[in-house]
Parts: sequence; structure tokens; C-alpha cells
Amino acid sequence: MEHLERCEWLLRGTLVRAAVRRYLPWALVASMLAGSLLKELSPLPESYLSNKRNVLNVYFVKMAWAWTFCLLLPFIALTNYHLTGKAGLVLRRLSTLLVGTAIWYICTSIFSNIEHYTGSCYQSPALEGVRKEHQSKQQCHQEGGFWHGFDISGHSFLLTFCALMIVEEMSVLHEVKTDRSHCLHTAITTLVVALGILTFIWVLMFLCTAVYFHNLSQKVFGTLFGLLGWYGTYGFWYPKAFSPGLPPQSCSLNLKQDSYKK
Repeated sequence: MEHLERCEWLLRGTLVRAAVRRYLPWALVASMLAGSLLKELSPLPESYLSNKRNVLNVYFVKMAWAWTFCLLLPFIALTNYHLTGKAGLVLRRLSTLLVGTAIWYICTSIFSNIEHYTGSCYQSPALEGVRKEHQSKQQCHQEGGFWHGFDISGHSFLLTFCALMIVEEMSVLHEVKTDRSHCLHTAITTLVVALGILTFIWVLMFLCTAVYFHNLSQKVFGTLFGLLGWYGTYGFWYPKAFSPGLPPQSCSLNLKQDSYKK
């Protein structure tokens, strides 16, 4: 438990800072552009992380929203109830996960449709020999073809959105103080460590996407959708009265304090 608490203390000192929430979006954009430039001008040699079958990609990134949802749900419930003591307000704040799910579903559907309507089926990865009889990506792949369209980076979108959402929700830790002997302390400490590790995985895999996969325009659009999903909720909608609300910064302010105006 002592090692867990040390790790949690370290994460509080990094991810919970207001400066992290302020500059992380810009850092993600800068790293995406730098990584894309490196990919075009001086590609890095192949590595384990450049293989799409690596463990982090298969078991984490491809289920990024599920991991984020499952860890944020108990974290939001425990920390928000600890601060407010009101089940109604907790349920209101938990609706942020439903909003996030809707954003994830809508954006990925848009990406899929764009790839479909801009794509064609080819006989080889070199994009030779168009197979006009195949009208969908699924049909193309079933027949051994190669579908090529404008493939907006779903990784860039989702990893950006998930990392920023976790950092926003962890800002509540400025107000959370628990007794070390209480089981709530153990639960929150464990969740903070798990969310912190998850955030670092999302940022790492975002960087890998930047330097190994997709072209610049596909990553720009993917990252832009992630930023719009984050800012449209935490920066624009959530500070308003009729919304799930921002993470509570103190009991007296309930859920209406706008952390962006500090």
C-alpha cells in the first residue's frame, strides 16, 4: 500500500495540475505535427510499437473508450459523492460518460462513412487494379482486395479525447482528502494510479500513431475531432447550468465552478 500511495502522490503532482489541463492539448498537437514530420522526412526503423499487433494496441488502444469508461465510472462516483454527498449530483456528473460514449460513436461512424464514400477496392496494396464490383470495405476485404479511402485516424481522435477527459476529471483531487484508514482512501488511491497509468499509455500510443501510422492530414483531422469533443464539452457546454457539469472543486461551489476561469 505504501508503494501505491507514493505512486498516487507522484501522479497528483503531475496530472492534477491546472497547467497540465491547460497545456496538454497544445502538447498533443505539437507532438502530432512533429511526429508526422519525422515520419515523412526521416522515418524511424521498425519496432515492436510499430507493429499493429503489439500488446498495447490490441488490448488497450482498440478498447480505449471501454478502459476509460470503466475506470472513470467508479472514480467519478466515489470522488463526487465524497465531496457533495448528493446522489442526484453524482448521477448528473456520471452522465458525462454517456456524453463521451455518444461522441465516440458519432465520430467513429463519421470516420467510417468518410472512408467508405472516398474509397475504392484495389487488387494490391500498391493501389493497382480497381475492383469496381466491390462497393464496401467489408466486401473488398472478404474477396482479398485492399480498400483505400480517406482514413481519418481513429487512434488520434480517441486517444486525444480520452487523455484530456481523464485529466479533466482528475482535477477533483485538489479537494479530495480521505483518512488513510478508510476503505475509500484505498479505492480512490488505486483508481488514481490506474487512471494515471492509462493516461500515460494513451499519450505514448498517440506518439506512436504520430510517428508510425497514417498521413499528416488524417492525423490532423483525427486530433481535431478529439480536441473538439473535449473543448465542446468541458470548455463550452459543461460550465453551463443545463449540463452534466464540471468536476466539483469544492462542496460550497457544487458543480458550477468553471475551472477555465481560474
